[in-house]
Amino acid sequence: MITLTRRGLIAAAAILPLPAAARDYAAGEIRIANPWTRAAGANANGAGFMTLRNTGSQPDRLLAAASPIARVVELHTHVREGEVMRMRPVQDIPVPAGQTVELRPGGLHIMLIGLNAPLQQGARVPLTLRFERAGEVQVELAVEAAGARGSGHRH
Repeated sequence: MITLTRRGLIAAAAILPLPAAARDYAAGEIRIANPWTRAAGANANGAGFMTLRNTGSQPDRLLAAASPIARVVELHTHVREGEVMRMRPVQDIPVPAGQTVELRPGGLHIMLIGLNAPLQQGARVPLTLRFERAGEVQVELAVEAAGARGSGHRH
């Protein structure tokens, strides 16, 4: 029980009450633009969205993501099964050389499962991305409104 309480406090402290303006990041040849998420309650699930652009001549892959605010973080996509769209985990997200990949609602995204603290609009959430070639990079997801369909802070 102490571990959960301590983890909850760490998660709550990790959600920074700063302006939500999305920032851009870089890891090797990968450019990460407009990372964002939606407001959500504690114990709920959330999702991370962003644009990944490979400026290099070699392909790369997003292999994993991690955050202190979620019990589990997975890479996901949406697939149609008959008339129903369902989320499914994927092993990785390819980022071909010279190409851009959108992580967006209804498509590829980063699933934040079992939130330890609420995601409040206007805050920022830490997320570590791990790429095959570019390595690890820390980003912050800008928390938008609960029903947001895209980052309101595009450059």
